[in-house]
Amino acid sequence: MPTTVGAIRKLRSDGRKTVVNARIKRALRLAVGKFKKTKTAKNLVEVYRRADRAAKSGVIKKGRADRIKGRLTRMVATKKLK
Repeated sequence: MPTTVGAIRKLRSDGRKTVVNARIKRALRLAVGKFKKTKTAKNLVEVYRRADRAAKSGVIKKGRADRIKGRLTRMVATKKLK
């Protein structure tokens, strides 16, 4: 357990940030899953939004967000979106 006042505050802050980051990551995972189930333009836009937001907040790196978006876009490149 932390002993200094600053370390106690940091522990509290880290706990809050962990919850927020997990929520952002889960939203991205759900959006990707929803897109894979039904490949529509609306779902693809939602994945882009979630990936960019996760990268902006530092939950995932920008390159990973780009890879996710690129792979999903490639999945539908040959298939026409509804």
